[in-house]
Amino acid sequence: MISHGLSRRVVGIARPLQRMVQPVWLCRLKRYDAFDANLDQEALAEARTWFQSFDATQLPSGNTTYARSSGPGGQHVNKTETKATTVYPVRDLLSSLPRNLHSTIRSSKYYVASNDSLTFQDQTHRSRAANADENRNKLMQEVIRIYKATTPTKTGDEKKKKYEIM
Repeated sequence: MISHGLSRRVVGIARPLQRMVQPVWLCRLKRYDAFDANLDQEALAEARTWFQSFDATQLPSGNTTYARSSGPGGQHVNKTETKATTVYPVRDLLSSLPRNLHSTIRSSKYYVASNDSLTFQDQTHRSRAANADENRNKLMQEVIRIYKATTPTKTGDEKKKKYEIM
């Protein structure tokens, strides 16, 4: 039992020493090199312009199906549990998205490989239309999340100069 306590202390001491061994300038290059990265600047500019005017009407409508519960419960079950499943084929989405998002759309957690689509399900509302609208909102949020993950913001000239000096 005592040796176990000692090993915790040794591990606790060894970890900070390992971090200190790495040169500080290596960490900074990884963190602040975004403005000088080898990214396609035309694709980034296209994506930023697209995002400024982005709204739900640009996205495809998708194919929505509805399901009701089966089994006991009668009318109450069918009234309260109306599940909407909306499928958005990737080929339709790619036609409405900028090209720098194309490579990451299939890495979404909503991606279904068997039918090459993004599939959303919702059953939080009593209304079929409200559940379908919720699926549409989920698609919008996922597209925005993918955009923010793949498209860095434009680095200002002041910040570029600041880190070029370093």
